[in-house]
Amino acid sequence: MKAPSSFIPLGQLAPGQQAVVAELLGAPEQIHRLEEMGLRVGTPVRMVRPGSPCIVRLLGHKLCFRADDALHVLVVPEHGA
Repeated sequence: MKAPSSFIPLGQLAPGQQAVVAELLGAPEQIHRLEEMGLRVGTPVRMVRPGSPCIVRLLGHKLCFRADDALHVLVVPEHGA
């Protein structure tokens, strides 16, 4: 995994941009909820639509959630994807 300085909030990805989940931040119950939705460290994601609601594609499914939830997900963008 890259250095934390290369992590950005999920909501900063551009439409179509792919990244890998690097860190989940928040209260334990928030982290647990994100993990139940499939957002786990190491999971690749592709931004469908940033904003509120934020829509991402992961594990073959689309996931839609409020933008404030996205701020708790840090990712490492894949350049050239």
